[in-house]
Amino acid sequence: MDDHVGDVLGAEGPFAREVPGFVPREVQMAMAEAVAAAIDERHTLIAEAGTGTGKTFAYLVPALLSGKRVIVSTGTKALQDQLFHRDLPRVRSVLGARLSAALLKGRANYLCLHRLEQARTEGQFASRQQVSDLQRIHAWSTSTRHGDRAELAELAEDSPLWPRVTSTTDNCLGSECAFFNDCFVVKARRAAQEADVVVVNHHLLFADLAIKQEGFGEILPGAHAFILDEAHQVPELAGQFFSVSLSARQLAELVRDTIAECGSVTGVLGILQPLTEAITTAVRKLRLAMDGFPGRAALKRIERDAEVEAGIEALRLALEALVNGLAPHNERSRGLDSVHERAQSALARLNQLMDGSARDSVHWYELSAQGFSLHSTPLDLAQPLRELREQSHAAWIFTSATLSIAGDFTHFARQLGLDDPHTVCLQSPFDYQRQALAYLPAGLPEPNTDTHTERVVEAVIPVLAASQGRAFLLFTSHRALRRAAELLADRVPWPLFVQGSAPRHQLLEEFRASGNGVLLGAASFWEGVDVAGDALSVVVIDKLPFAAPDDPVLAARLETLREAGLKPFFDWQIPNAVIALKQGAGRLIRDIHDRGVLVLCDPRLTSKGYGRIFLASLPDMPRTTDIGAVQAFFGA
Repeated sequence: MDDHVGDVLGAEGPFAREVPGFVPREVQMAMAEAVAAAIDERHTLIAEAGTGTGKTFAYLVPALLSGKRVIVSTGTKALQDQLFHRDLPRVRSVLGARLSAALLKGRANYLCLHRLEQARTEGQFASRQQVSDLQRIHAWSTSTRHGDRAELAELAEDSPLWPRVTSTTDNCLGSECAFFNDCFVVKARRAAQEADVVVVNHHLLFADLAIKQEGFGEILPGAHAFILDEAHQVPELAGQFFSVSLSARQLAELVRDTIAECGSVTGVLGILQPLTEAITTAVRKLRLAMDGFPGRAALKRIERDAEVEAGIEALRLALEALVNGLAPHNERSRGLDSVHERAQSALARLNQLMDGSARDSVHWYELSAQGFSLHSTPLDLAQPLRELREQSHAAWIFTSATLSIAGDFTHFARQLGLDDPHTVCLQSPFDYQRQALAYLPAGLPEPNTDTHTERVVEAVIPVLAASQGRAFLLFTSHRALRRAAELLADRVPWPLFVQGSAPRHQLLEEFRASGNGVLLGAASFWEGVDVAGDALSVVVIDKLPFAAPDDPVLAARLETLREAGLKPFFDWQIPNAVIALKQGAGRLIRDIHDRGVLVLCDPRLTSKGYGRIFLASLPDMPRTTDIGAVQAFFGA
């Protein structure tokens, strides 16, 4: 199939003839051929494709030409929708492919007709807005074909109503539901079962692979190939889904759903309500007992505290009482049987989480404003992931713009248990020597000094003056972001957009519309943000993005590496920071016509030996320490 793939994407191929603006790229054809070979031979491929490679077409074309059943997984639901609704139809049209395609998301993305009816019957709304929103959802439910929440964009993604009108594996009634034949989840899964190409997201993929009973298990078997886009996210996501967790939110939902199910069964409310109230009280007291402790740490940090220990025991006893209270009634309705199973599961997870004897995982907690979550995360994901791939007997293709460390894939392969994978490293077709400039301001203090953020702002202001705004400022901490926003507020004439002041998508829309804005972001703004054109001409990175050293999972993993004779800093921390830096830097040049300056404000890039690894992993662009060169670049 290789030669045919090259022909399709070449200068004389159908894409060049039929797709406006399509430009044949050698790197795209090379990747497509590598993907075709992986599908044909069912082997594992790691494909790093620099920005502008056109990797989406590079894997969709061989996937469709193969005629095989292919699962394509994306990093986010937004990319999933884009791939299914825009890119895939375009490729199918050009190829004249008759292969069927299906879009499949996790259960919580689809309206549940049973829970919608339950919410309408119960009432209990916190505001008139919620009543209005429920009416809107009900009206939509009568016309939607797919029940996908994304269709109802006017309702906020974080609306408190969505959890009330969508289901989880815990509260789904399955085939016993009165609405089973009209269930949007069932319909989506049936379509996926019959499709040649199924587009999913990593969360759904790993929920299934980790046997989380997402109900997707019957979809995956029989796939000839798995293609994972934005694969740099896979190690962290896999860790989440192979973890055992229990949260205050899950317990609150268990309580709420137990009371809701009492409405359809006579005589049980008086029995179960006191038991659910005991859980609510235990959760509240446990959260209060955790006050004063760090927001995120190893469980051993708190479990020896007498008040916390008493709170956990009270919660255990309350869950045990609910399990026993539900047992005589679980056959009276499918709903009561479901909450009985959930109570048993919550009790089992609590016991597992509090078992301090486990050595292959790290037990930790995280606090929110009013809640908490307890977790057990495996330290080594390589073996379970290796077993899953071997069981599938399929091709596995991992692709992203950021998978290698200076061209070396060892770190990524080791995390996923990939033994001797085929690899291809394709450089961006953009002319970074002409389009970009890396500016490393001289004289900045070490990043751990109190004045670092102030000095970064001082160094950045002349850059912003030269570019006339049009900048992203990316920070490794929210504290630094907030401080920089304070310092810039009265010193620059361009509109400031600060993460946290509005939803992410709104900030990006307003930034693009402004034409000369300055956006300050952390965490989620380092990747998945695509602003091509004149609206973005500067990306500032305040520090090398090393993970927080006090993260309990990281600390345990580093200790494990140390015990294995490895060097945690060089074998784990640096590679992960390099990947994150590449993601942040990748926001700058998104198009062949873009021009911009990358400002790197961490002096360790030149003062430490390991700085060379970071610089060697970035696109090859000119570097300067002279603000005059930046001004000249912008013609200032």
